[in-house]
This record gives sequence, C-alpha cells and structure tokens, in this order.
Amino acid sequence: MKFLLLRFSSIGDIVLTTPVIRCLKQQFEGAEIHFIVKKQYADILKHNPYIDKLWLLDNNMAELISDLKDTKIDFVIDLHKNLRTFNIKRKLKLKAFPFNKINIEKWLMVNFKINRLPEVHIVDRYMETLRSFQVVNDNAGLDYFIGKEDEKLPEEIRSQIPDKFISLVIGAQHNTKKMPAEMLAKICSLINHPIIILGGPSDSSSAKEIISLSENKNLMNLSGKLSLNQSAYMVKMSELVISNDTGLMHIASAFRKKIISIWGNTIPELGMYPYLADEKSEIFEVKNLSCRPCSKLGFDSCPKKHFKCMIEQDVEGIARLANSFM
Repeated sequence: MKFLLLRFSSIGDIVLTTPVIRCLKQQFEGAEIHFIVKKQYADILKHNPYIDKLWLLDNNMAELISDLKDTKIDFVIDLHKNLRTFNIKRKLKLKAFPFNKINIEKWLMVNFKINRLPEVHIVDRYMETLRSFQVVNDNAGLDYFIGKEDEKLPEEIRSQIPDKFISLVIGAQHNTKKMPAEMLAKICSLINHPIIILGGPSDSSSAKEIISLSENKNLMNLSGKLSLNQSAYMVKMSELVISNDTGLMHIASAFRKKIISIWGNTIPELGMYPYLADEKSEIFEVKNLSCRPCSKLGFDSCPKKHFKCMIEQDVEGIARLANSFM
C-alpha cells in the first residue's frame, strides 16, 4: 500500500511530521512511504529510513503529478493543507486525509484573544490523519537523522569545539520571533560556560554583535558557516540548547535535549512547543500582554513598535537556569 505524505515546508513543520512517518511505516504492514517536500528542505528527510521515496518539489508540478500517477499511489496524507496540496489531491483523484489546521481557532486567538485552541500538540493533530488506518502515536517523539558526512566538520572548526557547550540558536523565520542581539549578549555574559552560536547566513551580523557586546569570551560563532545538518549535529552534541521558536528548536527536541525556548509574538498554545524534549526543558515568555499573540507566524517588526514580548523577557532567569543545567 503506497501512501503519499505532503508537507512542503518549513524546517520545524517538516520535523514535526516525523512521528507520522515512523508510526505509519512501523504499524501498517506493507506501507510504502512517499513524501513530497520542497527541494531546499530535502536534507531534513534524506536520511530518514522510514521513507521509501522522497519527492522534491521545484517548480515542476506538472511533471511531478505525471510521475505520481505512474507510481500508482493509494492514499494521500495531507499534512500541509494549502492550495498546492489541494491541486495535487484533485489531479491524483485519490482519497485523502488532511489534518485539521484549526484556522478559525487561531484567527480568534490572534485577532480577538479568544482562546478556543485545543490543548493538543500539532504532532497529535498530524497523527489524527492516520486514525482510519488504526495507526496510533507511539509517543517516541520526533526523529532527525544525520548522515556521516554531516559529522565531518572542517578541522579549523572541529579543533575549536569544547567538550561541553551550550548551543545558542539566534535565528527565526520572522524578526518578531527573534530575541534582540543585545539581550542575547547579556544572557551570554551571565553564563559561565562555552557557548556556540548557531544560525543561518542572515544571522551572521547578529552573531558578531553578540560576541562584541558579551563579557563571556568563550563564545564561538558558527552562524552562517554550517549546513542545516551540520548545525543539527552541533545541537546533538550540545549539553543544552537555548533557542527562539524556530526549526533548530524542534531538531533539539528530536535529540531529547534540554531546551530553554524563548517565545516572542507567538505562543506555545498554538501547539508547536518543544515536543517530548528533555523533561527539564523550560519555556520563557512574557505573559499577560494584551497584544500577544499578534500573529500565528510573525512579522518583520513589532506592529505596536514596543516589542514588549521580547524586551521584557527575563534574561537573568534564562542565564540562571542555563548555569544550573550545566
């Protein structure tokens, strides 16, 4: 039986689908798992042993549909549920099982602060798509598989990595989910342990600012210097992960790390908090702000111009907890 799973992006969202992949493969006898993802996110799943074929979406929809028809898929599990997945399902003319995006509940929370959100993690909403196949959540958490090539860091980097360190993840897709560099620098100053800064190329200037402002001289800047899977390897090797609400936070959950997650304009109640991470993990957020959440995703800048959801974060408490974990 061939199952086609749809989740095109982004890093965290794709990682959060991995229990669906694993449970379907392990619990449904003879399941052949096909997964469509955008080409730029292929590395997230390319080493996943539960996927039989990874399909890459790269402005080639017509060709992709034709190849999928030839493959003779049996069922579609829609874990993205947007216009593109609707078109795929329509053209394949197959029975599909979409997940509940709870868009109305999110809209009420963001626009009117009326909380009708279910107390259910998005992983469990993903898993609901498999109910008809008697596949259930095995509660084994998220998966993230790294290839041996991703563990072979350049010698000039590997030689400088301390035996025990904290990973500080400074990036996020939207600025209102990022703690400002000067606040992160203060946290680093209050931490008495080595810290490795992780982020993408767009975070490099922030990383340099953190290093220039911090009194902790045991900082290593790897922002923009590693691939996604190399960054995931650093997360795997770390003792603790301090992170904004972003993809590497979910990868840290997959490795069962202790996580200090920092939340800005988004809220954990939307269902994407660290899933089955180390039980000592803690969430830091500024509660009781009348403007929060201002979005289910984020903005380039604070709509209210004050950015209290980050500016009022307890940086001393974050640093104190980090020191206690180490």
